[in-house]
Amino acid sequence: MSTRARRSPMIEVRHSPVHGYGVFALRRIRKGTTVIEYLGDRITHEEADERYEDKDAKDNHTFLFTVDSKTVIDAGRNGNEARFINHGCDPNCESGIMTKRVFIDAIRTIRPGEELVYDYQITRDPDDPDDVDEIFACRCGAAGCRGSMLEPKKSPRKKSRARKKSVLRKRARPRRATRADDARGRASTKRAASAKRVASAKRARSAPPSRRARH
Repeated sequence: MSTRARRSPMIEVRHSPVHGYGVFALRRIRKGTTVIEYLGDRITHEEADERYEDKDAKDNHTFLFTVDSKTVIDAGRNGNEARFINHGCDPNCESGIMTKRVFIDAIRTIRPGEELVYDYQITRDPDDPDDVDEIFACRCGAAGCRGSMLEPKKSPRKKSRARKKSVLRKRARPRRATRADDARGRASTKRAASAKRVASAKRARSAPPSRRARH
């Protein structure tokens, strides 16, 4: 048996003091490590809206992750442990897109037992309700917590016309990969393919999210 095959698991899902379930390091995870790929049904934005059109607008739990203008990953179906990773304003991980796939990478060394978190930076929409920051309130407890899982507010230029739209359609938006990430991402993708990391990691419906977990 190879050393790689004997390697202990990197993460586990368990109850989190931040919210519902969370993902915790079982061993030291070095900075720059690709921890997991965010998996789930790959659907269009229109399909995502139709799939959750009856969801309560006050419900901030969602597993939708925007890949690009055409594709959304719904980890609520066929997802894996990545959907349990909670939001944090002082993150130890970040999300990135590589060849239209979303990966969660460590941005600093993570100690065993430490919870993995990344900044969801959920996109804001012109027709958001006034209490949208309250709906998507952050409870990470970080010293610099901005109090919201939404991306920081931008200075308004023009007032947009209010339109009816459910808050449930909000999706987390991963950071685009940089050129430096590209080389690492290609290597990571090859490793993932050979190790079949992308195979069916059981994304049970009970798991919480990454962007919007169903705790």
